[in-house]
Amino acid sequence: MRQFTGWILRHRKLVILVWVVVAIAAFAATRPAADALSTEFSLPGHESSKGADLIFAKYGNGGNQVNGPLVPVVTLPEGTTVDSPGARAQVGAAFRRIAGAVPGSRSADYPSTGDRLFVSKDGRTTFGVIWYPPGSNAFDTAGPTLKAARRAAANVSVDGAPVRITGIDALSSGDSGNNGGPSVVVEVLLGGLGALIVLLFVFGSLMALVPLLMAAIAIPTTFLLLWPIAVATQVSVVVEFLVALIGLGVAVDYSLLVVMRWREEHGAGRPNREAVVEAMDHAGRAVITSGIAVAIGLLAMMVLPVPFLRSIGYAGILIPLVSVLIAITLLPVVLDAAGPRIDRVGFKRRTSSTGQGWVPWGRFVVRHRFLVGGVALGILALFLIPVADFSTGTPRASALASSGTARQGLDQLNSSGIGPAVLSPYDVLVTRGDPGATASAVAKVAGVRGAVAPAGAQWRRGDTAVVNVFPTTEDSSSTVTAVRSVAHEQSGQVLVSGAVPGNVDFNDAVYGNFIWVVLVIIAITFVLLARVFRSIVLPLKAIVFNVLSIGAVWGFLVWFWQKGHGSGAIFGIDPTGALNVWIPLMIFAFLYGLSMDYEVFILSRMREEYDRDGSTERAVVAGIARTGRLVTAGSIILFLAFIALASGPETDVKVFATGLAVGIVLDATVVRSMLLPAFVAVLGRWNWWMPRWAARILRVRPWWPPEETRGETPLELDPRDTRAPLVRGFPSAPERT
Repeated sequence: MRQFTGWILRHRKLVILVWVVVAIAAFAATRPAADALSTEFSLPGHESSKGADLIFAKYGNGGNQVNGPLVPVVTLPEGTTVDSPGARAQVGAAFRRIAGAVPGSRSADYPSTGDRLFVSKDGRTTFGVIWYPPGSNAFDTAGPTLKAARRAAANVSVDGAPVRITGIDALSSGDSGNNGGPSVVVEVLLGGLGALIVLLFVFGSLMALVPLLMAAIAIPTTFLLLWPIAVATQVSVVVEFLVALIGLGVAVDYSLLVVMRWREEHGAGRPNREAVVEAMDHAGRAVITSGIAVAIGLLAMMVLPVPFLRSIGYAGILIPLVSVLIAITLLPVVLDAAGPRIDRVGFKRRTSSTGQGWVPWGRFVVRHRFLVGGVALGILALFLIPVADFSTGTPRASALASSGTARQGLDQLNSSGIGPAVLSPYDVLVTRGDPGATASAVAKVAGVRGAVAPAGAQWRRGDTAVVNVFPTTEDSSSTVTAVRSVAHEQSGQVLVSGAVPGNVDFNDAVYGNFIWVVLVIIAITFVLLARVFRSIVLPLKAIVFNVLSIGAVWGFLVWFWQKGHGSGAIFGIDPTGALNVWIPLMIFAFLYGLSMDYEVFILSRMREEYDRDGSTERAVVAGIARTGRLVTAGSIILFLAFIALASGPETDVKVFATGLAVGIVLDATVVRSMLLPAFVAVLGRWNWWMPRWAARILRVRPWWPPEETRGETPLELDPRDTRAPLVRGFPSAPERT
């Protein structure tokens, strides 16, 4: 690392020129890269995906539109039913006008089919379905279609009763007919403003701008690298938000680690260039290890047989790798060329990396290691308890909106006894078969409200026909299985697709093999960390703590969102009843890597301090003291970035973002500030054990724990020291200002 940094600094003009060219190209490529992203969601090789693709190809609607149709609803005045004179004709005219405002749509309702499944028992409430072409924005899937339908609905009524447009997309989009939330740029600016405030507090000088500058280059550079991938294969539009906000947090984190170590070395009296080299030799190595660890965590997304998740894995791996590249090339050049001058401009410079508050905390943990470790485990256990009720599937429709016309329409369905399950009908493709017979057969399945096989060009083309099956309960996998069993017995080829069957297939495709993917990732991480820490105990502990931390976040999501203990009070959102099938996977992949950041930062420093004098207790105190401010600042910045992501109206995005936010805070406080140092203190010299057989495999030096060096106790550490080894008799170095 020293040689590499030396080469970079000797050729700093070339490095700056290269990054200027890359930055210009990256900013120019940001928009085309975003335009190349895809809104498709498919499961190759599975029935729901195959059926959806064929329906979309034949009919131009439905299919890959995974959230179901728009659902117009009307409740007739008291004393009037759909069987009243003229009522059916009025309802039919109103629904036809709304469907006519949606080009390329496929619709069905009671007036057009005569099927009573579209009518409540009392005959006053009736609904229809309008399948429409997919939108162009993953966070606004209905787009102009929903606006057009609402405009048409505003101009019609039935005996004075308004027609309201509901549906999964309508509920998600709010009354405006679009996502209504901040754009990617606004969210990044919000996250960047929060990061700037934190960095100004940490540095007290213009040095706070340097990590943000690195992030400003890292984010568009990631888009530049992602662009050809998006052109060559399907990359989800969701990565636009992830690259921007997670890229902001990760790039700032890595830059913060390097800059704080440079400050420490420079504050101890080293010449600037020597301070840069020394910082890169230690912090630079930690950044590289951390970036690789984050990338390994996201391998879980890349190996899963789901293009949507795989594309998120592509972007997720590029985020840390680009941030690492900038941190080890451009950042040292900036510090070498202008670091001291930038750092002199400020209102209250903070030069000591050993904060006054962290040394006492480190001492307390060492003294009361069993108490602190026990409290931390107790907190994690409380978070883990709700995991017993963990459920994945389609969130309840009521959790998607708390007010607005779409919610009023949903309330009409609920109060009339029809229920919310009709918002997600199964879209069934029948090829060379009898659609009427198929509809009659599946309508008799337990858990099915009814099935309809409309005639006409909208529903029958060539040798194909589309049947809609309406379940009685939301997200019932047993109903999907039963419907498929009966449907497959009918003549011709029958494929059952739709949102709920798609979720069932997703669970089968992903969660069935997910444990093996996790085990492979854990094994790779263990080998990497064992080489870096030269221990087989520390990486094992890091992995166990990471898994506990992620499990605690899953428990929080179950308690807060699935059961609704907090989602209503804070966000005004009803209990979801289940977590969307992709959320736990993404929470695992991102938190596994991001949490490993802090593990690497802290343990790398503890390893360095232990190598100086062989005292684990000193290493614990010094490691916490040297990294406490870094971990605190980094976690706050990531937390603010995820809160910015949660500012959008999409419930699924809120669930994902709050999970990441809580995971980062929980990991930085309970796990890294309490559990990690407490267990290192408890294990003592056994932390550093590297047996000969493992050392031969990993190609590192073996180490068998001798009696631990017992020198001056950690209680006598000088918190003002900025660089001197924390060992017996070290010279106290007053803070340099």
